[in-house]
Amino acid sequence: MQNPLARFVPHLVGEYPKKFLNLYDNISLSNGSSQDEIRDLLWQAYEFAITHHEGQKRHSGEPYFNHCLAVANMLAQWKMDHFTIIGGMLHDTIEDTDASIQDINSLFGKDIGSLVNGVTKLGGIRFSSREAKQAGNFMKMLLSVAQDLRVIIIKFADRLHNMRTIEYLPRIKRHRIAMETRDVYVPLAHRLGMAQVKWQLEDLVLQTLNPKAFSEIDSKIKSSHRTREKYIAGITRPLLTELDKHNLEAVVYGRVKSYSSIYGKMVNRGKSFEEIYDKLAIRVIVNKIEECYLTLGILHQHYTPAQDRFKDFIATPKSNAYQSIHTTVIGPDRKLVEIQIRTKEMEETAEIGVAAHWHYKEDGASSKSIDSHVQWLRELVEILQDESSDPREFMHLLKIDLFSDEIFVFTPNGDLVQLPINATPIDFAFSVHTEVGLHCIGAKVDHKVVPLNTVLKNGDTVEVLTSKSQNPSYGWLKFVVTSKARNHINRFLRKAMREESIKLGQQLLEKTLRRLKRSALITEVKDSFEKFGYNSSDSFLESIGSGDLSIRDVLKKVQPDEDVVLDKEPVEEEKRFLDFARSRSKGIKLQGIKNLMVTFGKCCNPIPGDEMIGFVTRGRGITVHHSSCKSLPLLNEESDRLMPVEWDVARSDIFNVRLKVESLDRKGMLKEITEVISGANINITSVEMKVKDVLSTGYFIVQVNNLKQLDRVINKVSKIPGVDAVERTGK
Repeated sequence: MQNPLARFVPHLVGEYPKKFLNLYDNISLSNGSSQDEIRDLLWQAYEFAITHHEGQKRHSGEPYFNHCLAVANMLAQWKMDHFTIIGGMLHDTIEDTDASIQDINSLFGKDIGSLVNGVTKLGGIRFSSREAKQAGNFMKMLLSVAQDLRVIIIKFADRLHNMRTIEYLPRIKRHRIAMETRDVYVPLAHRLGMAQVKWQLEDLVLQTLNPKAFSEIDSKIKSSHRTREKYIAGITRPLLTELDKHNLEAVVYGRVKSYSSIYGKMVNRGKSFEEIYDKLAIRVIVNKIEECYLTLGILHQHYTPAQDRFKDFIATPKSNAYQSIHTTVIGPDRKLVEIQIRTKEMEETAEIGVAAHWHYKEDGASSKSIDSHVQWLRELVEILQDESSDPREFMHLLKIDLFSDEIFVFTPNGDLVQLPINATPIDFAFSVHTEVGLHCIGAKVDHKVVPLNTVLKNGDTVEVLTSKSQNPSYGWLKFVVTSKARNHINRFLRKAMREESIKLGQQLLEKTLRRLKRSALITEVKDSFEKFGYNSSDSFLESIGSGDLSIRDVLKKVQPDEDVVLDKEPVEEEKRFLDFARSRSKGIKLQGIKNLMVTFGKCCNPIPGDEMIGFVTRGRGITVHHSSCKSLPLLNEESDRLMPVEWDVARSDIFNVRLKVESLDRKGMLKEITEVISGANINITSVEMKVKDVLSTGYFIVQVNNLKQLDRVINKVSKIPGVDAVERTGK
């Protein structure tokens, strides 16, 4: 039996616990590091954690400290610095014990204290199914991570161990944690290049959310093990022989792709397990970069390559620092097999991503610099610091940023620029510089002038044309894909909208007071903004210009003691003025912006549920059309004036729709039609009937809440005996 004193006084008895020694042996020591100092500090953290978690149990019944030790061991395997490993061991002490951040700072230093505090804040985040709340929490998390990237690496280790032991939790909690892992931690691991963490989390999520599918794939993978190993050997043995002839030292092995990857291919391609040909991959690990290309040549001499399935991520690394050569060849039995060629360093980076690139100083203190391949994180923080960012919009953009594939294009000087797939010259312009993007008027791709919505391809050389008089338009939002471009365009448009509203409010106030012969009140009214809850006169005028605040209400509050009577003419004129300058259409917003100058196209009269598109009408704001409206082909000639709009309506809002009903002219037909419509709790505001020979055509204007309600009533009217056709019409 191990001496119990060893836990507390290893220096006296000359013995450390085996678990501690195993952890210490896994730590990668930096040059100049004192082994004794690191061991003493690690032991102090070990003893601190095991003491404070004394008596605590996990849902599985094992001591809680085992979880802390597992997290620390995982970080050691990822070759993180000892500060991060100690932070991982202590990550739950503040949240789950009586230890304080002051205790951590005083005993282990502020660097470790900030890591533990950062992870504690992340642990306090709870995600819900409500998109806005989840997005808001996600934004807070990334702000915390941006301070020190090691925080999220500790959290990855914590989440990975929790997912491995998730079967002991209640079913509802398992589902919530798995969903959170899928939506947050998997994409972040992907973006940070931590492939090993990503596929392990994905498999654990699949096992939790769809245990039946996981079990079936697991069973088939195990049952085909012998056949698969034989097939892999049929490729690796001759390849190793050829590499040995060229004096190349290499490690060649085959592996089955992750269960989640196989399941995703089965679902996306609509195929069975047996029909998925790329279930395995062969890896060739060599010592030098030049040996990668030599290996590629040898490989292609012996196996016919698939020309459209070759990618060189060594020459053009991914933004998460991933490097490798991917080639697909026709192997034995005419089966396609993917082969990945990389160096040992590339293999390490591919597995643990940013953790493999963590730099630390000679004195052991962690460097605050973050590798260039996480530049995207800084740009996300820039978006987060924009107070007017819409959390829902941010969540959408973030998913694009995290999951998008990449293309590589060149500047005229030959510099390489990485962009997401489907990027356009606008995205390229903003990646070069914000001012270049804001004033982009055109672009040349491979020396040919192209439209701004042109989708860029790998290897394109892009030159941006600018003009000081050019500014972003709403139409740009239809085709930009990078969050940086979309954020700066939205910011500019919001600013322009605000300036327009302020100018409009000023004009409306002056015009109305002049009509009332009260122009002397203009200064007093503008200075009364605090009475209405605004922090500046500009915000006050903006509210008047947008129609949120009427002149009648303003004068009643500014001069409550006077009986100010606005005759009908000024009131109607104010209304007409606003209607002309900013026709407010309740229920429409553009990228989260409300109070727009909006009118509905009478040619199609869209209602909630319809897919819509907006068209900038000079002098009359935005006209909203159904996306399939016959008028749109004429508008497409000016596509930069088209923009995406969305519904923002309450359930009680109603919309007028015109129905055309063709039927047999018989007694009681009109009565039956109106009863069916009324029976669906839908109001009829107008009826017009025309009869020719034995056929009648009726036009009904009905009030509905949305497209589903309209479809139901059309379906019911169609079933009336004698009704030939029911359709929705425009004018």
